Amino acid sequence: MKNKLLYILIFAALGFLLLQLPVNTLVGTRAKLTFFDMFYPVSGAFLGTTFGFVAVFAMQIANLFLHGFSSLSTVSILALLATSRLVSMGAGVFAFSRKDKWALVLPAASILLFLLNPVGRAVWYFTFLWMIPLAASLFRKKSLFANSLFATFSSHSVGGALWIWAFKTTPLYWNTLIPVVILERSIFALGISANFILLNNVLTYAEKVKILPQSGIELSKKYLLKFVQA
Repeated sequence: MKNKLLYILIFAALGFLLLQLPVNTLVGTRAKLTFFDMFYPVSGAFLGTTFGFVAVFAMQIANLFLHGFSSLSTVSILALLATSRLVSMGAGVFAFSRKDKWALVLPAASILLFLLNPVGRAVWYFTFLWMIPLAASLFRKKSLFANSLFATFSSHSVGGALWIWAFKTTPLYWNTLIPVVILERSIFALGISANFILLNNVLTYAEKVKILPQSGIELSKKYLLKFVQA
């Protein structure tokens, strides 16, 4: 358990650092998308779904301390942690780490929830974006990139379905998002794949040379570089 806690802290620290590196601003809001969005789904693959989410939660708490935790009331903090952002991150962790059919519930339920909203019905074609993870699910057991697409679009679907109910939006807002989401999530999928390969090699090597203790983390030999395998 001590080793598992160490790895949770390592992932939380890495995620916290990446949270400080913005990539883009979410259209229509002040919310920033960061390099963290290319990182957090892989925590579930290495730590397991539950501990991966614990690490993501810890990253967010640390980020709140840095950016004004003390100035927020308890109610504000709880509200912030319960927003679609955190829920969508949890969905991303779950989607990347789980290879069973239950992960398909995320985009499927999100499509339904989105279409139940009057604005969502007006832009029903927006949910075609969330067909991408359903299509990617056919290949994700064999393809890292397909699994990354599945995770990032599943995360987006959950966030989008909650967002349309939480905030007043217009069809124009969602129309504007379509090309942005396609480009942004494609880049995130590439980043998630790259982070998985990088972490897989770094952790394998660190355990091999005894820089880090054996964690019991299920590492993939498929993506190891030759010098790490040697």
